[in-house]
Amino acid sequence: MEATSPADRAPTDATPPDGQPSVRPTGGRARSDRSPKDMALSLLVLLVPIALLVAFYRGFLGGEQPTIVDPTPAVEQARAEGAFPVSRPEGLGSDWRTVSARYRAEQGGVTLRIGYLTPEGRGAQLVESNVPADKLLPAELSGGQPQGPADLPGGSWQRYTARSNEQALVLLEPNRTVIVIGDAKENELRELATALR
Repeated sequence: MEATSPADRAPTDATPPDGQPSVRPTGGRARSDRSPKDMALSLLVLLVPIALLVAFYRGFLGGEQPTIVDPTPAVEQARAEGAFPVSRPEGLGSDWRTVSARYRAEQGGVTLRIGYLTPEGRGAQLVESNVPADKLLPAELSGGQPQGPADLPGGSWQRYTARSNEQALVLLEPNRTVIVIGDAKENELRELATALR
């Protein structure tokens, strides 16, 4: 067996040169030595509380349920101002949910908007306004085109195409324009328009 030369021996003094603090080896593994299993466990520790919070939000707080609103204040405000005759749906089933309602001044007039979630879970909106039709229709229908008459009671309704995958029913009257629009199927839009009183 060969004797080791002094150059091969490890120094016994661990003091680094230049007066820097000494670095002592730790007994654990370095950060880069973490295994995928360790990382998966760390991630799991974070994800479990998040999953519990989401489940609580959905299960107990109704997180995915739409917020139901009462349209009466907006309708009453529109009727009180008397800018145009105001209609409101009557006789719709309880599976029609009102999710928005507002009455406000817009350029050229005032507009009442009531948004619904239909029984099939689609969106529909009732728009009543005295804004001139030549300004209102392009804004509401995004360049939609008339598709012919709609056989509905209560006036000469017209079918229109609308923005993206929506369609609309439009009633033009001297003092107001009524639009029933949404991505709901035509039978649901017709049901909403027929319910107006």
